[in-house]
Amino acid sequence: MPSIESKTHFRTLQKFRSEFSPNQFTQYESQRTGMRVVVVDQEGPKVLGYFALATEIHDDSGAPHTLEHLCFMGSKSYPYKGVLDKLATRAYSNTNAWTATDHTCYTLDTAGWAGFSQILPVYLEHVIAPTLTDAGCYTEVYHVDGTGHDAGVVYSEMQGCQNTQPEIMDLKSKRIMYPEGVGFRYETGGMMEQLRVLPPDRIRQFHQEMYQPKNLCLVLVGEIDHPDLLKILDGFESTILEDIPKLDTPFKRPWVESLQPPPLKKSTIDTVEFPEEDETSGEISISFFGPSCTDVLGMGALTILMAYIAGSSVSVLENILVEKEQVASGVYYVWETRPNTVIQITLSSVDVEKLAEVEKRFFEILKETAGKKLDMEYMLDCITRHRRKQMSASENGAMFFTDSIIADFLFGNNSTMKNIANLREFDELESWTDLQWRDFLKKWISDAPHVTILGKPSAAMLEKLKADEEARISARKAELGEEGLKKLEKKLAAAKAENDKEIPREILEKFKTPDTSSIRFIKTTTARSGAARETRKIDSNPIQRLIDQDPSDFPLFIHFEHIQSNFVQITILIGTESIPVALRPLLSIYLDNFFTSPIVRNGTRIEFERAVMELEKDTVSYSMHSGTYLGCPEGLRLSIRVEAEKYEVGIQWLRDFLWNSVFDLTRVKASTAKLLADIPEEKRDGSTMTYSAFIMTNTAPESISRARDTLVKALYLKRVKRLLETEPDKILSQLEMIRQAIGKVSNFRVLVTANVETLKKPVSSWEALATTDFGKLAPLDNSLARLSEAGRNPGNLAYIIPLAIESSFAYTIGKGPQSLQDPRTPAIMVAIAYLDAVEGPMWTAVRGTGLAYGTGFTSSTDSGHIAFSIYRSPDVSKAFSASKDTLQKFISGTTSFDSLALEGAISSIVLSFANSQSTMAAAAQENFVRQVIRDLPNDWTEHILKSVRNVTMEEVRKVMEDILLPLFTAESSNLFVTCAAVMQEGLVKGFEGMGFRPEVKPLSFFQDDYGLTTGDEEEKNDNDDDDDDDIDDEDDDMEGSEDEEMSDTSSNQV
Repeated sequence: MPSIESKTHFRTLQKFRSEFSPNQFTQYESQRTGMRVVVVDQEGPKVLGYFALATEIHDDSGAPHTLEHLCFMGSKSYPYKGVLDKLATRAYSNTNAWTATDHTCYTLDTAGWAGFSQILPVYLEHVIAPTLTDAGCYTEVYHVDGTGHDAGVVYSEMQGCQNTQPEIMDLKSKRIMYPEGVGFRYETGGMMEQLRVLPPDRIRQFHQEMYQPKNLCLVLVGEIDHPDLLKILDGFESTILEDIPKLDTPFKRPWVESLQPPPLKKSTIDTVEFPEEDETSGEISISFFGPSCTDVLGMGALTILMAYIAGSSVSVLENILVEKEQVASGVYYVWETRPNTVIQITLSSVDVEKLAEVEKRFFEILKETAGKKLDMEYMLDCITRHRRKQMSASENGAMFFTDSIIADFLFGNNSTMKNIANLREFDELESWTDLQWRDFLKKWISDAPHVTILGKPSAAMLEKLKADEEARISARKAELGEEGLKKLEKKLAAAKAENDKEIPREILEKFKTPDTSSIRFIKTTTARSGAARETRKIDSNPIQRLIDQDPSDFPLFIHFEHIQSNFVQITILIGTESIPVALRPLLSIYLDNFFTSPIVRNGTRIEFERAVMELEKDTVSYSMHSGTYLGCPEGLRLSIRVEAEKYEVGIQWLRDFLWNSVFDLTRVKASTAKLLADIPEEKRDGSTMTYSAFIMTNTAPESISRARDTLVKALYLKRVKRLLETEPDKILSQLEMIRQAIGKVSNFRVLVTANVETLKKPVSSWEALATTDFGKLAPLDNSLARLSEAGRNPGNLAYIIPLAIESSFAYTIGKGPQSLQDPRTPAIMVAIAYLDAVEGPMWTAVRGTGLAYGTGFTSSTDSGHIAFSIYRSPDVSKAFSASKDTLQKFISGTTSFDSLALEGAISSIVLSFANSQSTMAAAAQENFVRQVIRDLPNDWTEHILKSVRNVTMEEVRKVMEDILLPLFTAESSNLFVTCAAVMQEGLVKGFEGMGFRPEVKPLSFFQDDYGLTTGDEEEKNDNDDDDDDDIDDEDDDMEGSEDEEMSDTSSNQV
C-alpha cells in the first residue's frame, strides 16, 4: 500500500503520541513552499484550524493588525468582500483572527471534516493572496466620515483601548525593556495617530515581507483525514506558486534571526497616568526577563515557582499583600513566551498614595522568601497539582496544545516540538533542592533587574483628552468646510460601493452544505438517583443499572453523566430563594470567602491557609459562582474537579466548606476590602457598565444578579466595611443566616460527570452530606419572577451614562419568548443567525462601514427578553440607526432574503450545537441543562434542528417585525448607553432623532444600598464619593432631547 506521501509534496517531519493524553501529533513540511503543518488528532465533533504567521514590525503603524482584518476582504480568485465568511457559514464554520506582538493567527472553527476541508483552500488563499484594495483599507482601517469624525473598524478598536490603564502601562514597560529595532517594543495593534496616516502601500509591503508560506504554520486539531488534507494543500499550493517568492529566496526568520534585546542592566521605576475620574486607586506592573521559551526545564520551573509565590490565596505574595496586609485586591501574573520570556506581575487596585510603598513591600517579601527555607512540601504539591491540571486540561480544549505548537513554530526548531507531548521536566523538578529553587527565584525575580510601572489615575488627563479630541475634530471640520465634508462623504460612499460589489451567485452555489452526518456529535449516558429519579423517567441502561447497585435512602438529587475521563467533575446547583432579600448583597462576600475560610474538622479548627493547601493537594480545580453557565443565573454553582480515585474526598471537601467553615472576622474583612478595591476598575469598562445599568433597572431586588452587581457593591460594601468595625457580629451572623438558608439538601441538584464505572460508591458516598433536611426538592430559581416592572414591561426608558472611556456601547432589551418550546423559537433562531452572520446584514451595515466593532442579538428565555448590543462604536447612535434601517428593509421587502444566506444561518445553528458539546465534559453539562434546567424532551436537539430547517422566509420576516424591531422603538424597549463624555451631547441628539427621550445619568443614579445603614456621618457621603466616578455631574438630572451574560438561545446553549 503506498504511503501518504507517495503523491504529495509534503514530507513527514515527525510523528509521535502524547504521554499523558490520547492525542497523536504529526508534523509535515512542504518541499515546494516550506509551509509547515501540525495535525493533532483528537476525537469530537469539532475540527479547528489555527493558521499562524510570524509577524515582526519595527513601528507603531499597526500594519500587522490591519492585515488581520483586510485578509477577509477578498482574494485573487474570490475578489469579493465577505465571500470567505459566506462560504464558511454554509459549511458549519466560523472564521476569526487575532494579532499578537509576535504573530498573527487566523482561525477556522468547523463542525466536521467535510466542511473544514471545503473552506480550507479558500481561506488560505485569502491569507496568502488577498486583494488589499485601497477601498478596503479606507473603510476597514481608517477614514473620516461625512461629519468630520474618525471611523474605521481597526481605528475604532484601538480607540477603545489605547488610552486605557492596561495599554498605557504595558506600552511604557515595553519602551523601557526593549531598545529601538527590537520588534517587541512596538504596538502592533497600531497607535491612533499612526493609523490616521497609514498608507495602503505600507500594508501591502508588510504582507509581501511576512505572508509567505515558509513563514506559515497550520495547526489542525480534530478528526482529520490526513491523505485528504495533503491532497487539498497540494492543490492549493499549485495555485499560488506565481504569487510567492521562490523557496530558495533569502528570508530572514522573524524573531529568531532578529536583533535580540540586551539584558536589563538596572532596575527602573517609572510612573504613568491614565485617564480616570476616580483617583483613589492605581496599579503596579513589574516585569522581568526570564528563561528562554526553548529551555524546557527553566520554563517548567518558572511555572511551578509562580504558582508557589502568586498562584492562590495561600501563595506568599497573595497571602501577605492581599489577604493579610490588604494593600492590593489581587496579585496576577502572566508571561510572554519569547526567546527572553517576559514575566509580568500585576498588583491591582492599590491605594494611589501607597503605590511606591507597596512596590517596595513586594520586593521585601520576595527577598525574605528567597532568604529562608521554602515550604518544600507545598512546592512538591504545586508540581503534583500542575501535572494533574495539565492532564485534565488536555481532555477539555484544543487550545491546550495549540499555544505551545505556535510558540515552537515561532521560536523553536524541529527537535523542540516533542516536548509538548510529555511532562518529564516536572519529574526532574521534583528532585530539586530548596537551594536550587531559591537560586532560581533570585536569578529571575527577587534579585533580577526589573521594570516597574506605577499607574496613577488622573482626572486632569481625562479632561485634557476630552478637550484635545474636541479641539482636533473642530479644527478638522473648520479646515474641511462643508464642501470638504461632502467630498469625504462621497469618497466613503464610493469605497463602500466598490467593497460591496455583489458576489456572483454561482460562486456561492458551487460550495454545497455538507450533510450533518459528517459531524460526529458526542454521546453521553445519563443515570439518576434520589430525587432525580422521581422528577424524570429514564430508560434502563448499563450505567443506570450500575447506579442502582449502590442503593441509598438519601434523597439527594444526583444526575450522572457517564463519559470517558480520568477525572470527576462534581457540580452542585444551589437554590437561593430562601435567602432573605435584604441579605442577598452579602452573597458577594459569601462567595469570595467560600474556599478561603477556616474549617472545623473533627472538632479541630484548621486555619484557611492549611485548609487551602490540603484542598489543592486533593483537587484539580474548585469554584463557587452563580449558576449562569448551568442555565440558571439566579442559582449558585459550586464545583470541584478531582481524580476518579478521590471522588469521596471531593465530596467531603464540599461538605466541609458548605457546613463546617468558620466566618472569621479577619477573612471577611479581607474579602470585603478586596471586593471594594476592584470596583473602580470595574467601572472603567464601558461594556460591563452598560450591562450593569440594565441589570439594576430591569431586575428586582430579589435578583442575585442585581444583588451582586458592581453598582450594589459600590454602596453596600462600604457600609459593610464600617459595620465590620463597629458591629462585626451583625455581619458574621448574617453570613451564617445565608449559609443556613442555602445549606439544605432540598436546595441541591448535583451533576456528576465521570467515568461512572470507575467510581466505587457513586451514590452512597453522598451520605456524607446527609442532614435532617429531607424536605421536598425546592423549585428552580426563576429569573422571570425576579424582574422589575421595567423588566417585565420594557418601554420608554433610555439612559446615556458618561464614563471615563473613549468609545460608546449600547444595550437595548424588549420582550421575547419565555420558553425554548415557544413555537416562534425556530424562526427567532434563524432570524438572529441570519442577521448576525459574519459578513451578514448587520456586519455589512455596521462593522463594514466602520460604525462599530461589533453588534449582536441575544435571546434569553430565562428572563423572557430579546436584546441587541453594540460594542465599541465611535458613535453608537449611528450604529443603532444603521441596524434599525437594515432590519426595516427586510421587513418592508426593500431588501430580499437570500436563500443561500438562510442556508448559512441554519448551518451556523448546527455549528452552535457542535460548539456546545465540543468536549465530553461540555456535552455532559449540556445534557444536564437540557434535561434538568430546561426540562426539554430527550429528542429536543433533533427536533429543533429539524424545525429550523423548515422555517420559511415569511416566518423569519414575521419575527423580525414582531420580536426584533421593537428593540429599536422607544415605546417597546429599554435602552442603555455608556460613552465618552465628549460624545454625550451628540448621542442625546442622535437618539432623540429616533424617537427616544434619553436621560443623561451618572452611574451613581443606578446604585442601590438595599436599605443597609450604618447610622454614621460617612453614610451621607457614600453616594457623593461614587459621583466622583462619573463624568459631567452637572448634567446628572438633565432630561435629554459580561459578571454574567444573558443565556443565548441563538447559540443554543441548552
